[in-house]
Amino acid sequence: DVQLVESGGGSVQAGGSLELSCAASGYTSNIKRMGWFRQAPGKEREAVASIYTPGGAFYADSVKARFTISRDNAKNTMFLQMNSLKPEDTAMYYCAARTEIGGSWVDGATYNYWGQGTQVTVS
Repeated sequence: DVQLVESGGGSVQAGGSLELSCAASGYTSNIKRMGWFRQAPGKEREAVASIYTPGGAFYADSVKARFTISRDNAKNTMFLQMNSLKPEDTAMYYCAARTEIGGSWVDGATYNYWGQGTQVTVS
């Protein structure tokens, strides 16, 4: 089993920055891909970014050039550095992981582990 815990959310002014963290525990050796999703009230869950081994990162068009996804394998932690934040970035952000690398990175149904979420509010 894999457990994921997000942290780093909070409130920030437009144009500011936040760094989200996702700590993975359990059978982390089984993880092939990790990603960040977000969901705003009344909106569908949206894929934000994804990273996988041996390497590679994908970003939603809405965050590309502003957000950076990274991982520290030694600490079993994934990060999302968010810069130039906009009010439309306000959402609950979720960490996700999956044990298979196939399929589209934006398809949340392909991820079999999820964190509880961390709130990001931009005003």
